[in-house]
Amino acid sequence: MIDYLSTFIVFFAVIDPIGTIPVFIALTAHHDQNSKKKIALIAALAAAGILVFFVVAGELILTAMKIPLSAFQIAGGIVLFLFALTMLFGESKPEQEIKLVKNLKETAIFPLAVPSLASPGAMLAAVLLTENSKYTIVEQFQVVIVLLSVLVVALFLMLGAGLIQRFIGNSGASAISRVMGLILASVATANTLEGLKSYFGL
Repeated sequence: MIDYLSTFIVFFAVIDPIGTIPVFIALTAHHDQNSKKKIALIAALAAAGILVFFVVAGELILTAMKIPLSAFQIAGGIVLFLFALTMLFGESKPEQEIKLVKNLKETAIFPLAVPSLASPGAMLAAVLLTENSKYTIVEQFQVVIVLLSVLVVALFLMLGAGLIQRFIGNSGASAISRVMGLILASVATANTLEGLKSYFGL
């Protein structure tokens, strides 16, 4: 049995549904309500498909490349930590991805599904939290359920984005994104230490 709360918090931090709200608002500014609903649904489904793919095939790909999971865990922890630092000290997620909306073709897939929802951090977390040697099939299925529940939360937040934006504003979304960055930095440090422990047999 997995720890549902801690797993939910990890995925909530790396997916950051609240930080996606300003991105969604900027992306759909000139669309009608029905189009906004379709864009939100397509983005959530695309992100779910990508992350579930990493759950199913991520470790298999590493095995085929003869990369030990402990090495991936160390590297993943470092990357997650750097990603968390950008959330803490750089431009927050909303500020970064709204720029992508302005400069690139506005679609539900990019930048909304990737990298806003299915972020690199989320892909790494999906692999690390479903390690075959550590988690049973049932526990991996439970992780997928938690992952999908976070994406469902993200979908509902996108559908209610207008109301939420008026309540918390861009600055509120940025502040929450930075808090998620701090949580993610702690998770990344724990992953790196666990990978070092496993790799060196400590």
